[in-house]
Amino acid sequence: MQIRNLGRSGLRVPRLCLGTMMFGAWGNRNVDECVRIIHRALDAGLYFIDTANIYSGGECEEIVGRALRDRREDVVLATKVFGAMGRGEHRRGLSRKAIQEQVEHSLRRLGTDVIDLYQIHRPDPLTPWQETLAALDDLVRQGKVRYLGCSTNHWDTGDQKRMPAWEIVETLWLAEREGRERFVSIQPPYSMLRRTMELEHFPMALRHGLGNVVWSPLEGGWLAGKYRRGNGNPEDSPRARDWVGDIGQDRFDRRLNAVEALIEVFEGRDDSLAEIALAWTLRHEAVTSAIIGPRTMEQLDSCLRATEIELTDEEMAAVDRVVAPGTSVL
Repeated sequence: MQIRNLGRSGLRVPRLCLGTMMFGAWGNRNVDECVRIIHRALDAGLYFIDTANIYSGGECEEIVGRALRDRREDVVLATKVFGAMGRGEHRRGLSRKAIQEQVEHSLRRLGTDVIDLYQIHRPDPLTPWQETLAALDDLVRQGKVRYLGCSTNHWDTGDQKRMPAWEIVETLWLAEREGRERFVSIQPPYSMLRRTMELEHFPMALRHGLGNVVWSPLEGGWLAGKYRRGNGNPEDSPRARDWVGDIGQDRFDRRLNAVEALIEVFEGRDDSLAEIALAWTLRHEAVTSAIIGPRTMEQLDSCLRATEIELTDEEMAAVDRVVAPGTSVL
């Protein structure tokens, strides 16, 4: 497993990060199996683990904490803060109160006294950046957090605000001006189907020394060939059943067309589309690490094989013809 520094920090992470959103109520409800998947990932050199306070209502952090009970020092542990946890407006967002309370809950569930990478999950338009950055800086100085990161969204959806590249730069300027700890990484979505981060976020990150820990390189199964034209939704997981729904809707036409075209591009290779899609993601110079979200041991093993795949310049150019650089079909 190749290792890289996370941005300009001294924190070194593998090219793959184990995302755990599919552990617990949102995915695999077999806790023992989830623990075995985490241990298998660690044994394979995938020691970078990402979770969040809201995944499965906090259950995901508890599963990670259980798996790391005797292996905490082997891991770079990342979690996030923002989403609502319980009733009351003060229990969401990025106010000083919300951050201070949520970090304590995360530390307890994870069974640790320090989080290696603490990330805001989404920007909070109701709280000034000065307050958020000051609260995060306090956590570093208190020894509860080692590094800070920023997870980004790619569209505005009600209470989830998109975070443009200029706003991330503004946080870096504020942190420098006020002597605060700055973000060392961002966590944007990136895949063969969704390449908008190539326009502004990736160049900005390279310019300002931010690592990119990209999420959804397989787009929730779309780039694993799970959803194919004419096959219908397999509905074999909560994501497929509740989040995707009827793939016969017109809004899925562009991505279905793209998936079929990509399958044709790589026809004849022994590698699966999922393995190829993950290997493609790792080719971009701005990508430090890609988050994988296996629900089963088989899915984890498939992701691990992707690190050994080489793509030709001709294949890369063919992908560009299906989904042009800087564009998205989602």
